[in-house]
Amino acid sequence: MGLTVQEQFGQIDIYIFDQILRGNIAAPMRVLDAGCGYGRNLVHLLREGCEVFALDADPAAVEHVRQLSASLGTGLPEENFQVGQIEEMPFPSELADVVLCNAVLHFARDDRHFRALLSELWRVVKPGGMLFCRLGSRIGMDFEPVRGHVFRVGDGSEWFLVDEDMLLELTEEMDAVLADPLKTTIVQDYRCMTTWVLRKRV
Repeated sequence: MGLTVQEQFGQIDIYIFDQILRGNIAAPMRVLDAGCGYGRNLVHLLREGCEVFALDADPAAVEHVRQLSASLGTGLPEENFQVGQIEEMPFPSELADVVLCNAVLHFARDDRHFRALLSELWRVVKPGGMLFCRLGSRIGMDFEPVRGHVFRVGDGSEWFLVDEDMLLELTEEMDAVLADPLKTTIVQDYRCMTTWVLRKRV
């Protein structure tokens, strides 16, 4: 009897699942999950034989991903899974075919911090590779301004929120290609989450 969908894919983000279904993320690609948490987006990729790298600031989360990798018999070295900050990743430039950054960038403190995070994410993408970002935005809802691009979202948290113009300007500034149109999910009275997928020119 085969695995259930839940066992095969875990609690994967549906927008990353969409990229897998379309063949944009597949073995034997090298995939880096920046801000991996407890690895909810990595279960399927580890099972399928992607060469996975992962980084998170939480040592317990990284250890959990190491154990997950070992339990699935991937044979990946423990040093693929590192504790650290996205703005100073301990990985070489142009490492990955795909870099995932899911629900992390809206925790940037200010513009400078946001750009530092984005610069590091882009550094580790191979030419021809893809950067997948899902992040809080102001596309479709208004929020209470706090300072600069920081706003108060529905639960009272302060998030760094991008808008459409900003994402399109950054795409051009990075000399990137939009791999998908911007897609935004609006959660009533709470938040907007935008999927921003970039391809690095060869």
